[in-house]
Amino acid sequence: MSFGAGADTQFETMHGREFPAIRQFTIFLENRVGQLLEVVRRFEGTGIRIVALSINDAAECAFVRFLISDADRGREILERAGLAIIESDLVGVELPEGPQPLLRVCTALLQAELNIIQAYPLFVRPHGKPAVAIMVENIDLAMKTLSEKGFRIITEDDLDADNLPPQDIY
Repeated sequence: MSFGAGADTQFETMHGREFPAIRQFTIFLENRVGQLLEVVRRFEGTGIRIVALSINDAAECAFVRFLISDADRGREILERAGLAIIESDLVGVELPEGPQPLLRVCTALLQAELNIIQAYPLFVRPHGKPAVAIMVENIDLAMKTLSEKGFRIITEDDLDADNLPPQDIY
């Protein structure tokens, strides 16, 4: 088996800027004043933006889920901070024009018999239109279904602040 220059085997992963899913990070925070601020400050001065956020409060802790503009660099920052993180793949989908755009997304996923586990809006508007991040049971089938039905899939590259017009960054 050859691993050097000229080897026929390509070593690539499904993740990264070319993979159409977007990565969500979940962290567990103690229910104390200022805990979220400490996490958000870790991105200060890095050029990395939090582009979506969801907080689920429990008695002793909070589950904070978020998407950031550079998942690879952001993961490094979170790991260096000593935070326990869970990384998950989500589908980012641009909401279509017209009344009840979320209904159209949900209907497409129902037709493929896919359950939505989590969903929340993005703070940024890639391509100038509203979008949501959705966790589903089968991400590959969801992306295929939504694409075939004419929905635009949002990728990690779309979340990069350098690729967004200034008016679409909040």
